[in-house]
Amino acid sequence: MKHLIDIHPLSPQDIWHIFHTAAEIKRAPLKFRNALSGKTLGMIFQKASTRTRVSFEVGIYQLGGIGLYLSANDLQIGRGEPISDTARVLSRYLDGIMARVFDHQQLIDLASFGSIPVINGLSDLSHPCQALADYFTIWEKKGSLERLKVAYVGDGNNMAHSLLEAAAKLGIHFASANPSAYRMKDDIVSAARGEAEKTGAQITLTQDPVEAVKDADIVYTDVWASMGQESESEKRRMAFRGFQVSRELMNHASPDCRFMHCLPAHREEEVTGEVLESDRSIVFDQAENRLHVQKAIMLLLMQNQ
Repeated sequence: MKHLIDIHPLSPQDIWHIFHTAAEIKRAPLKFRNALSGKTLGMIFQKASTRTRVSFEVGIYQLGGIGLYLSANDLQIGRGEPISDTARVLSRYLDGIMARVFDHQQLIDLASFGSIPVINGLSDLSHPCQALADYFTIWEKKGSLERLKVAYVGDGNNMAHSLLEAAAKLGIHFASANPSAYRMKDDIVSAARGEAEKTGAQITLTQDPVEAVKDADIVYTDVWASMGQESESEKRRMAFRGFQVSRELMNHASPDCRFMHCLPAHREEEVTGEVLESDRSIVFDQAENRLHVQKAIMLLLMQNQ
């Protein structure tokens, strides 16, 4: 594992190595306080962030390294410098790059032209760090990932892609309910089905939220309009009518089902405030685990740089 750009290239063993490392870091953080001493992580942000920026910056500090915030407007790539040049220059200065971008190809180019690990902090295509933290959280709460069903309701976006890819790798049944115009990308679904054949995971795609959440152990949703889609907000509200996660929808899930959301949440849109604040909700445990899982990712990628 040289980079973390997508879930798909990871093996199940890679994912479990991340999980077990994260669990040890969470259990005994002081044991790792000098693990990346003298290392520097460059953090490129084209999109605003709360959890990604704070968790990575705090995480690299707690491992003994330094995080360097790099706004896209402050870098020459914001003025037209080729990403290939930026990647080669930053590789001379840094020990790793975390980038939160719009265009997924920029992450691929950073990894291709640079010589240091690249971590996807989010792109319009995928959000692997969040998905790994989410399944780590499910593992904590449920004690096992075997025979679990995760139901995703809403936009077939970057979050849905990474959750699907990880479920297929881990042998988890994944059901996704999306309006027909907002389905996940066909190539990602096809690749996930190929992985599912190896692990026994079941993949169900539907336009019916009730069908998706039936007997689910986890119900997950995300905002209907992500960053960069604000102009589509009203159109999307119309398209996603009937896809809100409410108490009534949760009643179709398993009695001990947990609710998850990657945050930020728009209460009374994709989820009711009642569900988000209920005892079933583990959204803030997810948010915390971004820190521990990303510390594990940085450690595994950067310790030998």
